[in-house]
Amino acid sequence: MASVAEDLKRVPLFAGLNDRQRRKLARLFRERDVRPGTAVVKEGHMSGVSFFVVAEGEAEVTIGKKKVAHLGPGDHFGELALINNRERSATVTAQTPMRCLEIRFWDFRHFAHDNPDVMWKLLEHVVELLSTT
Repeated sequence: MASVAEDLKRVPLFAGLNDRQRRKLARLFRERDVRPGTAVVKEGHMSGVSFFVVAEGEAEVTIGKKKVAHLGPGDHFGELALINNRERSATVTAQTPMRCLEIRFWDFRHFAHDNPDVMWKLLEHVVELLSTT
């Protein structure tokens, strides 16, 4: 099994971090094992305090009953929770056993304050998300 810091290397949002920054960020994540069929986040629910990275396994993203995306290792979800505390905009359900990395928004904000380039990448990513919907 890869280390959390190694898992974060696969995430474009964190690709520009040096090894020291990535190790520091990795310490803020916690690992979470998810069984197939489990909804990690649910559309319309006020569970928006964490951002997730898929380290192992696969998941399906649905809005309403419509499948809109498939996630695998290196993919992430919940990035809007790092900016605001609103209802989840989609449901993410594990399709296989998954190992996710989870960081709460207050831990991420502290890290981003010391590493503003990460916040800038997040902003660019969110703008891209919003422009495609």
